[in-house]
Amino acid sequence: MAILTVRNVPDDVHRALRVRAAQHGRSTEAEVREILAAAVKPASRVRVGEALAAIGRKLGLTDEDFAVFEGARDKTPAKPLSFD
Repeated sequence: MAILTVRNVPDDVHRALRVRAAQHGRSTEAEVREILAAAVKPASRVRVGEALAAIGRKLGLTDEDFAVFEGARDKTPAKPLSFD
């Protein structure tokens, strides 16, 4: 696990962190970890496949529509990369 040091935290912010931590029954360090996690981690991960399926359902796409998409798709294999 990584270690993070935050310098020059204003006294009033530090005091507010201590109060908030006490209200939640945690140490100040645990409270800061919780605040950081809530700020940067999404509540749920967006899954691209599920999002696209939801859009298709909302638009009312049918199996026939998907067959048209499949028929129009370029099926030419991709060329391998060359680093020469």
